[in-house]
Amino acid sequence: MALKDADLLLLDDATLEYRMIGPRPDEAPTIVLLHEGLGCAALWRDFPERLSEATGLGVFVYSRQGYGASSPCKVPRPLTYMHQEAIETLPKLLDAIGFESGLLVGHSDGASIAAIHGGAVADPRVRGLVLMAPHFFTEDMGIASIAEARTAFETTNLRERLQKYHGDNVDCAFWGWNRAWLDPEFRNWDLREFLPRITVPVLILQGEDDQYGTSAQIACAEELCGEGAESLLLADCAHSPFREQPERTLTATRDFIARLKQ
Repeated sequence: MALKDADLLLLDDATLEYRMIGPRPDEAPTIVLLHEGLGCAALWRDFPERLSEATGLGVFVYSRQGYGASSPCKVPRPLTYMHQEAIETLPKLLDAIGFESGLLVGHSDGASIAAIHGGAVADPRVRGLVLMAPHFFTEDMGIASIAEARTAFETTNLRERLQKYHGDNVDCAFWGWNRAWLDPEFRNWDLREFLPRITVPVLILQGEDDQYGTSAQIACAEELCGEGAESLLLADCAHSPFREQPERTLTATRDFIARLKQ
C-alpha cells in the first residue's frame, strides 16, 4: 500500500491510526515504533521525526487497537494481550505496510511486544530491537506503581489528561492496561523464555529511576540474550527515556543502528 504521512490502516476488523515519517519502506529500512501501555502515536511527540532525521531511515508509528484514534477494543483484555499483539497482529501490520527491513523500537509494553516478536516470530526482515524500559517479568515495585496509577486515574485529572490523546478510547486504553497488570494471575507473566531465541542485536535503555522496573530487567536480558545484547542505564531518568533523556536516547539508538549497518 502507498503510505500517506498520516492516515488510518485497515487491519482485519480494526482501523489503526498511523504516521509515516521519512522514506517509505520500499525506499529505505523502516523503524517501527511500539508504544507503551498508556501510549499512542501522538504520545511519541516529536521523537519519530527526530529519529528519522538522525538515522536517515523511515519511521512508522501507530496506535494499537484501543488507543488513540484507532478502533476501540474489548475490556478486560486477556492477560496474553502482549503475546497476541506480537505474534498475531504485528506480523500482519508489517506485511500491510510493505515492511522490507528495519528495526522494532518499543517502549514499556511496546518493548515487551518487540521482545516477544523477536523470540517467537524471528522475522528475518527485523534486523535489530531497541527496548526502552522493557518488562520481562513482574516486580512488586512495578505492580505497586500500577496500583498508584489506578488511584490517580480515579481521583485526579489523569483521565482528562489522557483523554486529550485517546478521546473515546480513554477508558479502554487505561483499564485494558491497568486491570490486566493488577490481575493476581498476572504475577505469573514472564517473557524470559523468549529472550534466548532472539537472534538479532538488542539495545536496552532504562532509566535509573524507572518506577515500573528495576535494573534486574536489564540483567536478565544481558544474561539470556548473550553477546547480542547491550544496555544503557540512564541517570536522571524514570520510565520514559525518549521524553526524559531524548538526546542520549537518540544518540544511543542512532549509534546502535549505525553498527548494524557495518
